[in-house]
Amino acid sequence: MAYSSSTRDFVALSDLHPNLARPNVIGVVIGKTDVRSFPDRKNIGSERYTFSFTIRDSPTYFINVNSWGREEYIRSLSESFRVGDCVTIENPLVQSKEAEREEKFNPTTPSGYKLLLSENHSVVKTSSCYEMDTKLLSLLHLPVKDPQDYYSLGDIIANGQSLDGRILNVLAAVMSVGEPKYFMTSDKRKGQRCEVKLYDETEISFPIVCWDNESIQLAQSWIPRETVIFASDVRINFDKFRNCMTATVISKTIITTNPETAEANVLFSFIKESAQSGGLQDKMEEQSKESVNLETIGDVYTVEQLKEKALQSGGKLEPVYGIIYGYISTLDIDDNASKVIRNRCSICRFIVNEMSNTCTFCSDVFSDSKSTFASFDILVDLTDHTGTLYSCYLSDCVAEETLGCTVHEFLTLTEDKKTALKWQLLLEQSKIYFKVTLPPSWRTRLKVNVLSCKLADPAEASQSLLGKGTGNKRL
Repeated sequence: MAYSSSTRDFVALSDLHPNLARPNVIGVVIGKTDVRSFPDRKNIGSERYTFSFTIRDSPTYFINVNSWGREEYIRSLSESFRVGDCVTIENPLVQSKEAEREEKFNPTTPSGYKLLLSENHSVVKTSSCYEMDTKLLSLLHLPVKDPQDYYSLGDIIANGQSLDGRILNVLAAVMSVGEPKYFMTSDKRKGQRCEVKLYDETEISFPIVCWDNESIQLAQSWIPRETVIFASDVRINFDKFRNCMTATVISKTIITTNPETAEANVLFSFIKESAQSGGLQDKMEEQSKESVNLETIGDVYTVEQLKEKALQSGGKLEPVYGIIYGYISTLDIDDNASKVIRNRCSICRFIVNEMSNTCTFCSDVFSDSKSTFASFDILVDLTDHTGTLYSCYLSDCVAEETLGCTVHEFLTLTEDKKTALKWQLLLEQSKIYFKVTLPPSWRTRLKVNVLSCKLADPAEASQSLLGKGTGNKRL
């Protein structure tokens, strides 16, 4: 079978064989790796560059394409197209593949062959003017594996460490897409990382990590709580640091965005119903309460110790949870209500932009007040005998517990009663649970979230001052 255009004939990928001279093929790019380099054995001291991609021209057939050559050629070729583009390849070399060896690191394909590109003989062009384009683009929504062959996120967590290191398929919805983070490796190579949180009917937050530029760019196109992905051949690992299961995109992985399968349609329906019923919000609140269990926080710090810890971290401080015995030294709740109360999205609970009426997390634009709810969002200063942490966040239900009233009840208070409420809390010795992270402007101040703030037991507070080393255990 061959596809025709006004200028040339294209051989179907299923009809390729090594004896076919100068074939031309067309397909949609469904997977692609980053450019890598290796020492050139023939020219000691120099390097050869390579990258690979996978093209598809029918529901049942796809093939891997490899390219080797000079750095300038390989980088230029790699940057000329992305996953989702239609490409034509003129005069590739058709070679038999060594399935067992090659498919350890490359996507598993139904073809017994692979294509090799030569800088001197092969040409790759992006295609947008052929009749095949519409049909080819529809292939982007068909998984390369059996659509029923996948693990739910709940199954992965239930099986736990028995799946550590396994390669398997995942069908899930996108909860959030993190910002790409860039770094330098020990051998002075540039690296990047992006973490995406997935969810389905069985689990509300499961991390999948992208380490290559191609998958990171693809992830940036996903819309939280609207996108479903079928990720074939991801590696499952147990993250000892976070004590949880994670997935990682590897060179074998092919990700199908918004797959057109019965199983994906069920997940799409779940997304829609959860958003409308508020079920997703309930689950997020439930997990939020479970994820910060105050009983597990036992390290006691002074303000001075926290600041020293941040300075010594070199800007790479992991979240720190702990307890401070101190007091709220600034609490402006009797000023303007608009400064302490903000609207939040009813679905994800993130702050709504007052000017555009848009959720800062899911980017939804709200047309009615039912889509949002009022919540405390207060900045307070926390002080102990060693110093002050400025502009700490006292928000949402934690603020309600601290103030002893709901937002609705607060709005009914007179100015005198608000002032009286402020002085019940201000400068009173308290036991304050916190989470500290380093924002981009960490040299100016730490980002401190108050997890709980209640009046301290005087004896317990005085005992805590006896030990002054960082991270003293709670007595």
